[in-house]
Amino acid sequence: MAKVILTHEVNGLGVAGDVVDVKDGYARNYLVPRKLATPWSAGAEKSIEAMRKARRARELASVEDAQAARASLQSAPVVVSAKAGESGRLFGAVTTADIAAAIGARAAVDKRRIQIAQPIKSVGEYQVKVSLHSDVVATVDVQVVAAK
Repeated sequence: MAKVILTHEVNGLGVAGDVVDVKDGYARNYLVPRKLATPWSAGAEKSIEAMRKARRARELASVEDAQAARASLQSAPVVVSAKAGESGRLFGAVTTADIAAAIGARAAVDKRRIQIAQPIKSVGEYQVKVSLHSDVVATVDVQVVAAK
């Protein structure tokens, strides 16, 4: 087991500043190369505390912002246009990046915070979950239309 310090939020593992134990291969082949974590060392304790302080300050200010963004996102459906065939089946699929780009006008949302239950591969209406904050989750209606 390897001890690492998360530098970004990783679903199912923790948030920036957390010290977690993961398998050696996961740390060496996934977390560290993608700059999601750094190897733990005694000297890194200072940076951990700095990350935690910054996160606490951001969370206090962002709860109200996240609730306002949730109200904005849930007020009207997000429209995503994609190439589709005659039967309404898409050429490819609607990704979290496509949804994040469509949401971009209302709120700044990272594509990694969008959760799609099933792949979106046809024209229609869908619901996706957007994690705006650790305590604030918005359920957004996504309307997929065929591009002209």
